[in-house]
Amino acid sequence: MPPDDVSKPRITGRCYCGRVAISSRVRPETVAYCHCSDCRRWTGGPVAAFAAFDPRDLQVTPAFGAPFCAVPGVERWTCPDCGSALGARFDYLPDQIYVPVGLIDQIADLSPQTHSHFGEHIHWLHIDDTLPRETASARATLSGAKSAATGN
Repeated sequence: MPPDDVSKPRITGRCYCGRVAISSRVRPETVAYCHCSDCRRWTGGPVAAFAAFDPRDLQVTPAFGAPFCAVPGVERWTCPDCGSALGARFDYLPDQIYVPVGLIDQIADLSPQTHSHFGEHIHWLHIDDTLPRETASARATLSGAKSAATGN
């Protein structure tokens, strides 16, 4: 019988040009929309959606290089060739790496569970769901997802 981690389904993905690949044998701890202007600018869309992984569960090949920090307390990584957004870490959520769901091959299986920074949403964008909408950061919800995923 194969070891446990080999038999689990993989989460896989890549940047636009294919230079950087991501994978995990563990599903994300949570998936969330972010409506803040910072994430919109970084991802280039009217709303961003991210999957949160424990850094120990996320494999990035080649490994993330040096992050850039355009906003204090936020580290972001991009592909050095195509510029795709690859991941972000927030100082208030240090045990999670946020990967844009558009990179993930299994995107259809990763439904968002909340909206963060909904106070900054674009008025013409209407997402018809019943998910919680946090006016500002959803840090309590996102931190709680980490605890629920790890059983702590």
